[in-house]
Amino acid sequence: MSTERLTTVLIAPHVTEKTSLAMANNNQYAFRVRRDADKTEVKQAVELMFDVKVASVQVVNEPGKTRRFGKTMGRTQDWKKAYVSLAKGQAIDYEAQSRNQGKR
Repeated sequence: MSTERLTTVLIAPHVTEKTSLAMANNNQYAFRVRRDADKTEVKQAVELMFDVKVASVQVVNEPGKTRRFGKTMGRTQDWKKAYVSLAKGQAIDYEAQSRNQGKR
């Protein structure tokens, strides 16, 4: 897998109450990922971007929600979420990662 492709697999960290509990209790992190990404790509991308050892990956397809735009009904785009479990002793520090990318 090319590094160019792997750098585009992860879109953003997905931080909610549920994911922050998973982070604290299970050492599990959630990311928004490309809709065409699979588990192996997500694993390789996280290991490349954050220098950690990934234990497992679960991928969830999230359907878009129905929204109203005035009189007309619309729909938000479907998206994919990945739950990444890290090996014992591993952790991801989002703040340090964003500071390092700003210096490049």
